[in-house]
Amino acid sequence: MKKYLAQLRPMERRLVVGVAVVLVLVLNAVFIWPHFSDWGNLRHRLDEARRKLKLYQTAIAQIPALTAEVKKYETAGQFVAPEDQGINFMRTIQAQSAQSGVNIVNTSRQITHTNDAFFVEQVENINVLATEDQLVDFLYKLGSGASMIRVRDLELQPDAPRQRLTANIRLVASYQKNLPSAGKKSTAKAP
Repeated sequence: MKKYLAQLRPMERRLVVGVAVVLVLVLNAVFIWPHFSDWGNLRHRLDEARRKLKLYQTAIAQIPALTAEVKKYETAGQFVAPEDQGINFMRTIQAQSAQSGVNIVNTSRQITHTNDAFFVEQVENINVLATEDQLVDFLYKLGSGASMIRVRDLELQPDAPRQRLTANIRLVASYQKNLPSAGKKSTAKAP
């Protein structure tokens, strides 16, 4: 390269060096300068990947606790065969109403919801006539037992002589979909 430049006149040397500098600047402008932000993008992607990895590792670390909680919910409450769930639900309501002194005036047709992974919901609308104390006792005892019954909607109004309350109540009971896996194992092990 020195021999080539040595043969050129000073003006030609300047021209060759100037063309080389312009060529280097053009190549930098086309291939290098657009990628200056790549390092920042790479750093951002790396930080995002580390954050996601930490999130996944945290979730993986919670698997044993969540598995234990799922097993606890699978075995929660009593198991009622699917064909007996509606009868059991109505029997529980009637037994508690008799115990609390609440008169059931009217009931509707039961509705079954099966959208949950572990439970089947039975919904029953009832109309009752009772005093304040009887109604509170009835609702409290329905929710406090192992029956998994709760009140979803409640409408109250006084009856005509204003001595009692008329209530429209939507009750929901949750029943297990299948036998608990622990119950299956224990029945299989028993000789």
